[in-house]
Amino acid sequence: MHSELVASRSADQRDSRESRNGTPQLDAVSLAIIQQLQEDGRRPYAAIGKAVGLSEAAVRQRVQKLLDQGVMQIVAVTDPLTVGFRRQAMVGINAEGDVESIAEALTDMSEVEYVVMTAGSFDILAEIVCEDDDHLLDVINKRIRALPGVRSTESFVYLKLKKQTYMWGTR
Repeated sequence: MHSELVASRSADQRDSRESRNGTPQLDAVSLAIIQQLQEDGRRPYAAIGKAVGLSEAAVRQRVQKLLDQGVMQIVAVTDPLTVGFRRQAMVGINAEGDVESIAEALTDMSEVEYVVMTAGSFDILAEIVCEDDDHLLDVINKRIRALPGVRSTESFVYLKLKKQTYMWGTR
């Protein structure tokens, strides 16, 4: 038991190093755990442990650390249409000035589920999930366009969700 704890501690030290940009550098075992959970987010820790060569307790510790570091989330992924949200859209935003402050303000909006700063035609892309068209109009017109630095927006309303997956694996 003591040797397993020591091995687990040294493994935790290996899997928690940070790169120069502040993001965690993950070892092969942590990547394998993530891949197991991408395949099935409800997979038991004991089964994951068998697959990656760790005890159930060590897997539990690793998963908690990955969650605490913001490396991953374990959530139920739904089709918004099936749970009462009738309108989804991607909004391209052109900005002037500080793009980061706009992106941060977007992350605080409950309707915004995805925000990326981009290079190209738009400075920011934001995915929005709303109850209906009136709700979407309110979010875009009164809240996003009102943010300081937002120069213009272009909305891409989703007509039908055909694929939504988070199983891209690890590298």
